[in-house]
Amino acid sequence: MERAIVHMDLDTFFVSCERLNNDKLKGIPVIIGGGERGVVASCSYEARYYGVRSAMPIKMALRLCPEAKVMKGDMERYSKLSHTVTEIIEEKAPIVEKASIDEHYLDITGMDKFFGAYKWTGELAASVTKQSGLPISFALSVNKTVAKIGTGEAKPIGQKEIPQALVRPFLDPLSIKKIPMVGSATFELLSRIGIRRIRTLADMPMEVLQQMIGKNGTDLWKKANGIDYTPVEPYTERKSISTEHTFGQDTIDLTKLRSVISGMVEKLAYQLRSEQWLTSTVVVKIRYSNFDTETRQCRIPYTSADHTLSHCVMGLFEKLYNRRMRIRLIGVRLTNLVRGSLQINIFEDTQEMVALYQAMDRIKNRFGVDKVGRASGFRNVAKEEH
Repeated sequence: MERAIVHMDLDTFFVSCERLNNDKLKGIPVIIGGGERGVVASCSYEARYYGVRSAMPIKMALRLCPEAKVMKGDMERYSKLSHTVTEIIEEKAPIVEKASIDEHYLDITGMDKFFGAYKWTGELAASVTKQSGLPISFALSVNKTVAKIGTGEAKPIGQKEIPQALVRPFLDPLSIKKIPMVGSATFELLSRIGIRRIRTLADMPMEVLQQMIGKNGTDLWKKANGIDYTPVEPYTERKSISTEHTFGQDTIDLTKLRSVISGMVEKLAYQLRSEQWLTSTVVVKIRYSNFDTETRQCRIPYTSADHTLSHCVMGLFEKLYNRRMRIRLIGVRLTNLVRGSLQINIFEDTQEMVALYQAMDRIKNRFGVDKVGRASGFRNVAKEEH
């Protein structure tokens, strides 16, 4: 049976969220970001026309598009609307994978037995827009790669169907930049030898591509040929990362406890960013010397920034630790994960903060996670158990 995989993507999600409550923003260039010293988190198609792109410094964006309306983002509101859309989709689709804050994959294989999968998906997209007010695009194809590329070509507010027989004719004329795993370095490398279109890449011997870019060569060749067997993994809140620290001696030393917690959170946040995850639920656990165990959790806007997470975790710890007994174990768990790379609070922090996070992550990538860190947690390196 031919697979039926759908990729759904909310169009210019942050901007669309702002336009829900402000009709004056419709039809004008809009930039969502953190002020003049910040970076562009999202921008409308009207702003993109002038060359504005995500992650661009706000100052540069305004030079390109001086008339743009710059707005500070509201990640808490965006997160709530994202959850609303997920609930609408999960209510109707058999298998759903939430791939990021604004995109989902659906596996609706076999639904053609009852009614057309493309017609059904169009009705679902209309339902999302009707109930949430947000515009959405989608593509239906035989796998995740082709469906995702298809959605990009269908935007804005578009729909596309790419059956198996049309996969290569659809992919062949497109730029290799359209393949999700092709970054700027890979594009430059392939461009230097004249490979700029997917057709040229797909027709290369796979072995040659392996020699050029290493182990990812096989995957890239398969994607260029429209081959992708990756399953749609149902989105569940069981996806999480966690760490626990058991003290050699039960302690009531609050300075030590806070220091250990800080170090634990920083390592978990680095893991989120390294694996391109965002979390929206934080759980703190403590075990007292008498083995009583208590937990407390809270939902937060999607993030992977350790200073944001640390503030939340410390707040939970202060509320949770009320017996003033000695503590045997402390644990932190980050759950309700989705794919994404918002490394910091892009609506609050500056370009300098962006650069600081990137520099720290590069040092950790090269020399190890314990080689650089915040002073608050650097002296008490917890032994982690994931």
